[in-house]
Amino acid sequence: MYVKAENPVGDMFLDIIAEELNVKKVEFTEDIDSFAGYNLKPQLRTLGKKYGKLIPAIKTYLENADGVAIVGEFKKGNTITFEVAGEEVTLAEEDVLIETTERAGFVTEGDARVTVVLDTNLTAELIEEGFVREVVSKVQTMRKEAGFEVMDRINVYYTGNDVVAGVIERNMASIKEDVLCDEIVSGEPQGYVKDWSINGEKVTLGVEKR
Repeated sequence: MYVKAENPVGDMFLDIIAEELNVKKVEFTEDIDSFAGYNLKPQLRTLGKKYGKLIPAIKTYLENADGVAIVGEFKKGNTITFEVAGEEVTLAEEDVLIETTERAGFVTEGDARVTVVLDTNLTAELIEEGFVREVVSKVQTMRKEAGFEVMDRINVYYTGNDVVAGVIERNMASIKEDVLCDEIVSGEPQGYVKDWSINGEKVTLGVEKR
């Protein structure tokens, strides 16, 4: 999550925000524009008389131009100059209709003081971390449903899904620590057993008090 605000908060609060919102990282930045896109069109009201016959060509140019770069120049108070149909064209900000769009994989919300951008692009690392969190959550739920005490040590069993099995095997140490587990065993579940769908993957888990 990227945040643009007048008063960034300290690292301790960033960790709290990330934990509460289930995001990987929270970062304050001034460069929010890089997460947005722009659709640009000629403003007929100002350009009609000056470039009437060139309007279609200007429209094509703006549709294919780097909208972020052009808007960046406008924000600096500059104009842009380019050539279409053999003629030079100069546009100021008031000559262009600017529509803000979200880049694929980014979601933006904001008001006059704060703008927040979520990067929802999923890497293999993030997908795996999501699976680990879900496995931990399911085991913790099963501990409660089975009536175990908070500090009881347990064994965990899993079967029925190669994807979940791979996640568990690659992240066994961290899962053990999170759920107070001594052994994680592949095979027929024992103890309190329950079927789950973890991110669409069906798996059977079992928890047994030591």
